[in-house]
Amino acid sequence: MRVFTALLLIVFSLLQYRLWFGKNSVPDYLALQDEVIRQQLANEKLKQRNKLLYADTDDLKLGTEAVEERARNELGMIKENETFFRLIPNKENLNKNRTTQELL
Repeated sequence: MRVFTALLLIVFSLLQYRLWFGKNSVPDYLALQDEVIRQQLANEKLKQRNKLLYADTDDLKLGTEAVEERARNELGMIKENETFFRLIPNKENLNKNRTTQELL
């Protein structure tokens, strides 16, 4: 009976070793859980970005306003018979605004 008990203890010890330190052990499982959570967060961010891109492409396909907005903002284009004014602030006014914002 003692031999059988010793054999069971050895088998139990080996199984415990595999459980805690072997391949696919508990620490590996916990690390994979963290990685899955991290990947799910990254996927959610990418889904949000894709939604924005789909909305942007639909807007470009269907409407002319988006094309006009992009032409104005990214390319600096203006319509015919339209006057473009660029207002450049004085350095003094810019410094006053900065100090006022810093005080707030």
